[in-house]
Amino acid sequence: MRNAPTILHLDMDAFFASVEQASKPSLRGKAVVVGGIGPRGVVATASYEARVFGVHSAMPTAQARRLAPNAAYLMPRFALYRSISDQVMALLRELSPLVEPLSLDEAFVDLEAGDAAWDEASAREAGARLRADIRAVTGLTGSVGLAASKMLAKIASERAKPDGLVLIEPGTERALLSPMPVRTLPGVGPATGDHLRRAGITTVLDLSEAGEDELVRLLGKAHGHALYAMALARDDRPVVAEREAKSVSVEDTYAVDIHDRLRIGLEVRRLADRCVRRLRGAGLSGRTIVLKVRRYDFSTLTRSETLRGPTDDPSVIREAAARLLDSVDTTGGVRLLGVGVSGLADYTQEDLFAQAAGELAEETPEESAPDFGPERPGPAAPEWRAGQDVRHPEYGHGWVQGSGLGRVTVRFETPLSAPGRVRTFRSDEAGLEPADPLPLVAQVEAATAEGESDGG
Repeated sequence: MRNAPTILHLDMDAFFASVEQASKPSLRGKAVVVGGIGPRGVVATASYEARVFGVHSAMPTAQARRLAPNAAYLMPRFALYRSISDQVMALLRELSPLVEPLSLDEAFVDLEAGDAAWDEASAREAGARLRADIRAVTGLTGSVGLAASKMLAKIASERAKPDGLVLIEPGTERALLSPMPVRTLPGVGPATGDHLRRAGITTVLDLSEAGEDELVRLLGKAHGHALYAMALARDDRPVVAEREAKSVSVEDTYAVDIHDRLRIGLEVRRLADRCVRRLRGAGLSGRTIVLKVRRYDFSTLTRSETLRGPTDDPSVIREAAARLLDSVDTTGGVRLLGVGVSGLADYTQEDLFAQAAGELAEETPEESAPDFGPERPGPAAPEWRAGQDVRHPEYGHGWVQGSGLGRVTVRFETPLSAPGRVRTFRSDEAGLEPADPLPLVAQVEAATAEGESDGG
């Protein structure tokens, strides 16, 4: 383990909920829950105001509603979250070439590899500057942990939440870890924690005092060795930068869950054709076909099938994706579908054509296949989702607070406005239509500034 605290762990604060609060002035400082809002939905993220009531991620939404009945319950807007995540990750890559994203809102950075930090003072300065840059670019807050290892940096960021920075000074690691519960350490989940508790081991100090041989006896060789090392604050895992993509994939998220099995099959076929075009555009082929299905309750399933060799044949890939879909239960509906190809190569194996059930059929271009796209409210039977961006010709930009019984309630406000007024319309209001999200922070137009300078 290095001597200087130059491993940084960033964790955006209540990311999904914070994005919603930043984009909706009327929700700032209020309890916000993002996730599936139906009777069998699951919480994806809860704001800190909602957590006060005991609401947390992975909790059934029905239970969350009982705990916090007055919270705002919103459907997620993953495209927006992803775009903001891209902005944050770009800031991290300005610090170092070694950035290891863990999710949309979390990453490790090796500051030393980018000459961004080499001691405690420079590491603290880099962390403070990053937090300020994130707020300036996105309007959001992130918590930063700095330490000499990944394990300790993550622990530090947890202690920094929300909107803080914690640096663990070298030499203090053992004293810091000792009183912490064993669940603090990576790889200690509920089952391992219970197993250790039954053996009288509840803190990190207990782990270190139990000794390596006892932990190996209790947990097995690999887990026992690793856990004993971490209890002694030893963690040599490097920050692993994103590698070149090892797969080609496409996916669509649907505004309204798809329930019809035929429709799901047509969507998978369309995605397979899009994936093939992307493969061929890159001059690649692959031998493992992957299907991704996110269900109504946010559970995500992946299924894969490996062929005898690489292919870019649309018939082969369509048939494989269809077979994979047959093994997935879509009862209750799906909100996301994806088709991918991995095991990439720069050649194809022609005899794989025989694997396709419809090998004599001509390739069907995407334009001739049914292309439903993301389901959006239509003029005949519009369906509005809580939190959805909308626009009205008279009232401007707003978001859906709720809908039902032929009515839709909209609050008209923008990220840069004061809390807006609420209006209720018939659900088939002619002027009301879906809209794209607006930027969370003011965008400075360089061209405008130059024009004013030229005019002066």
